Amino acid sequence: MLSGYRPPLVIAISILSFSVNAAAMPHHPTNRLPTTDKSRRVPTASGRKTAVIKSSSEAISVTGAHRSHGVQEVVGSAAIRAETPGTSVLKVLGKLPGIMLQSADAQGVDIWSQMFFMHGFLQNQVGMTLDGIPLGDQQYHSFNGLNIINAIASENIGHMVISQGAGAEAIASTSNLGGSIEYFSSDPKHKAGGQIAQTFGSSMNMHTFIRFDTGDLNKTGTRMYASYMRNNLNKWKGGGNQFMQQVNAKIVQPIGEDSHISAIFDWGDLDQYQYQDLSFDMLNNYGSSLDNFIGTPKAYEKAYKLALAANNKPGGALPAGYSKLSDPYDASYYDGGTVERDYLGGLNMDFALTSRLRWKSTVYAQGQYGRGTWASPYPWYSDGLMPNGSPIFDQITLEHAQRGGFTSALHYQIANNDLSAGIWYEHYHVNVGRNAYEEPVLGEGNPINSMGSLPDPTAHLWGDSFSSNSFTAFVQDTYRVLPNVSLHFGFKSLWQSVTGDQTTNIPAYTGTDALASGTVTTARAFLPHISGDWHFLKNHELFFDVAENVKSYPIAGYKGGASPFAMTQSAYDQTMGAGKMKPETNWNFAVGYRYVDHLLNTSLYAYHTNFHNRLQQITSGPITNPYSAVMNVGGVTMNGVDAALVITPVTGLSLSNSISWNHATYDQNVTSGGTTYAIAGQQIVNYPRFMYKASLSYTWRDLSAHIDTIYMGKRNYTYTGDLSIPSYWLTSAGAQYHLRNLGQYNRHLGFLQDLTFSFNVYNLTNTTYIATAGENGNSMSGDNQSFLIGAPRQYFGSIAAAF
Repeated sequence: MLSGYRPPLVIAISILSFSVNAAAMPHHPTNRLPTTDKSRRVPTASGRKTAVIKSSSEAISVTGAHRSHGVQEVVGSAAIRAETPGTSVLKVLGKLPGIMLQSADAQGVDIWSQMFFMHGFLQNQVGMTLDGIPLGDQQYHSFNGLNIINAIASENIGHMVISQGAGAEAIASTSNLGGSIEYFSSDPKHKAGGQIAQTFGSSMNMHTFIRFDTGDLNKTGTRMYASYMRNNLNKWKGGGNQFMQQVNAKIVQPIGEDSHISAIFDWGDLDQYQYQDLSFDMLNNYGSSLDNFIGTPKAYEKAYKLALAANNKPGGALPAGYSKLSDPYDASYYDGGTVERDYLGGLNMDFALTSRLRWKSTVYAQGQYGRGTWASPYPWYSDGLMPNGSPIFDQITLEHAQRGGFTSALHYQIANNDLSAGIWYEHYHVNVGRNAYEEPVLGEGNPINSMGSLPDPTAHLWGDSFSSNSFTAFVQDTYRVLPNVSLHFGFKSLWQSVTGDQTTNIPAYTGTDALASGTVTTARAFLPHISGDWHFLKNHELFFDVAENVKSYPIAGYKGGASPFAMTQSAYDQTMGAGKMKPETNWNFAVGYRYVDHLLNTSLYAYHTNFHNRLQQITSGPITNPYSAVMNVGGVTMNGVDAALVITPVTGLSLSNSISWNHATYDQNVTSGGTTYAIAGQQIVNYPRFMYKASLSYTWRDLSAHIDTIYMGKRNYTYTGDLSIPSYWLTSAGAQYHLRNLGQYNRHLGFLQDLTFSFNVYNLTNTTYIATAGENGNSMSGDNQSFLIGAPRQYFGSIAAAF
């Protein structure tokens, strides 16, 4: 059973971030707002000075004369450094009001279980970029992008700009229905040096990070850095490990006094055994420890005998306790995992053509090899056995993707106007398909290493090919009506066309004579965005934000998501031909109030969204080859409020709280398979109606400590709401100590600028809770094998040296 926790004193969220208007941000990333200096004054683009208020927890707030992209918040590198090294930056963002990150592991790097929501919008409905490079729709093995943990090591992120409202029209994205996140890499340092850091933790966690900065190499200021990151840990239950390594590099070449060219490179290598997806039947009748067999004693033998039993073959046997399950054959497989090899490169050009005119452009390219694998106990042959007589085969989905594109924009300041106009073009090509690899007969060889080199496939089960061209353009203007009042208007145009073709199909496996093939096009000529900002009295601010957005059709292979191409050809023809599936669109409305001074930072943010044509994947049956349908579940009406309060009563102490309420319900019932399901008025699946986040942090000289807690309200697990994920409390804590200027202790240690010791505890109260839900899709009603248990209490100790 799941256990809950109620702290005697609910203390505050250490957001460890600062809110800022876009106009206060510099025009180019090489001159970013510092987050380590003491309280100071920073000029805005309009020349008006604004106070930067620094607390000991780096909870920095900045207000300014106007914003050019609507409501935005900025999270600095200090927030990332406060977490366990190697933690996904999405977990850092998960501390903000209205944002939820779920993952089966403590660091948030388990790529299969990673699920990110922002104000009711899933990660593939939020636009994301890295140094202006689009990261795509962020779904598992995305065709048009790259997960942020594979794009850059968290230690190399300088800051993040989050727009939770209508989003920014300048974002290079075809999916930003619910806002945007811009990641900016840190710049190479002007002085030569580096960093070496090592973390040890529970489940044999070892995280290593090494970075070297060249410093300025010549009088023009040419500088670069290169880094290596390695993260390896055992799964906290079952067997197998989760490994990733990454190389990042960046070079900056200043040109004149106010222009520069920069380039970034990323190579990523990820091999992760995943946790088994569970159902309520499995949880209630076996327990949360249920997992796949790999890495446990007699793993292949148990999986082999279970597969024999699943196919009614002699010699079959169920492991102890499995007979109590309604579906014992899908409770555990031999293994399941993910492999990725990623390459990403980008060139940024930022030129000051005149004192008022800037030209910014980005050129980028990416290549990806991806693999998702499950050892299935259900061979598609009529006798229930593979050609060699084994009841098990590895079904491995393989993906090869390449994409490239460019962005280009002009920014012009004249009188009281900040004008911008730009374009983005991208092309990608993807081959994706699923192969079968027969596993050996028991005792006649070693099972396949699904993380390593693969033998020739036994069969090509299905295959798809996709080719896409995307184009967006935007125009925007921020007009300063008065020194303390600004109005913004802009619009975006979007066009994307994707052609999908079947390349391989075995009907005995897929259950259809033809997979979906055809061309889908998303086109909108005018998507407006209007916002306004008013600073009044002292430290008070009012703002509003209104925008219309569209998300291009999601693209995925057969049964791979809520995509037109995830269906059979007949379902595609009936759905697309009859106009039953349309691109997702919405109108977002937001208003807010903020007050900021050196003692108090408070904000109230209210939003309303009319969401049309919400596309969802409806699943049932075994997860190795489920029945899957893609449906338009109609409109969603969403109303929400975020309230936050940060108090800094004395130097070094920060006490914060935030409450988020989200009422997002389906507008109409849905009919599927001749049955009408009463989903109207039900909260959307997988996202809670209520969240509370709190933290207490304190810094004294070189010692800092914090304790954070999150209350996650219950989440609908089915569309009809007949099953829900229970609410839970999750509390974590951490502390850091810095030894600075070590030369004062020993002259031979003078090269060390800083030696940092840190200790973090995740899930302090050892709460058992359901983390990710709906990773395999959600059912209309009834139980389904589609959630994952969150990590138990985990300890991490780190030492980092900067020189």
